[in-house]
Amino acid sequence: MSLAKNGDTVKVHYQAKTQDQIIFDSTIQMEPLVFTIGDGQIIPEFEKALIGMNAGEKKSIFLKSNDAFGPYLAELITTVDKSQLPPNVSLEQGQQLQIQEPNGQMLLVKVLDITDSTVTFDANHPLAGKDITFNIHLLEIV
Repeated sequence: MSLAKNGDTVKVHYQAKTQDQIIFDSTIQMEPLVFTIGDGQIIPEFEKALIGMNAGEKKSIFLKSNDAFGPYLAELITTVDKSQLPPNVSLEQGQQLQIQEPNGQMLLVKVLDITDSTVTFDANHPLAGKDITFNIHLLEIV
């Protein structure tokens, strides 16, 4: 039986949860995740954990925030004058929306605060700063 290695396409079921045991993603009741190890489509430490596994094998990995979705960065919080926003935009605190950066890239942000004259956005990933546990089941090396 061959072991998973860089360049292999694999089928995986996983469950991902935060340190407070909240499951935020899972393929258990869905189609398995299919990807090629080393293509950079998923978190690098998740890919590394698969290397050397046999089909059918299960493992749990614990990732500190820096190895998962990154640290929470205060510099990704921005306050914008409402006059810079489209006049018809309706915002609520806690709302997530996509904004387009000057370079054309789309960015997901969360509305942190709204005052009479400003809106404060948070561009951190929703799981930034959180340690994550992945329960991985390598179903198949394709």
